[in-house]
Amino acid sequence: MNKPDWMKNDVFTPGKLSDKIKALNSSRVFKKVTPKGDLSWYIKWASSLVILTGMVLTSASIEPWNMVTHLIGVSGWLVVGMLWHDRALIMLNGVAIFIFASGLVNYFFNGS
Repeated sequence: MNKPDWMKNDVFTPGKLSDKIKALNSSRVFKKVTPKGDLSWYIKWASSLVILTGMVLTSASIEPWNMVTHLIGVSGWLVVGMLWHDRALIMLNGVAIFIFASGLVNYFFNGS
């Protein structure tokens, strides 16, 4: 199979990835941009652990604690989305808050 001219120089060579990125000198190569060690980092990881706990509670059919833990977890992710100005995280977790809050209202006031 013949490669086009622009692909003939694409040869993998072992070495540090950071050195390869520097050698490319390309604006298309990005480094990680999510912050590490700031407030959002701690909220992100704590919220992720809370959501995983909610999943375990859901799989064990422990209601309403599964919805409560999910609500806390997605609320944390909403805060992270706002700190990062990430509209997708804000929209997703805003809707999730509404869904879990609706489930809790249904559980407590509609006699589940």
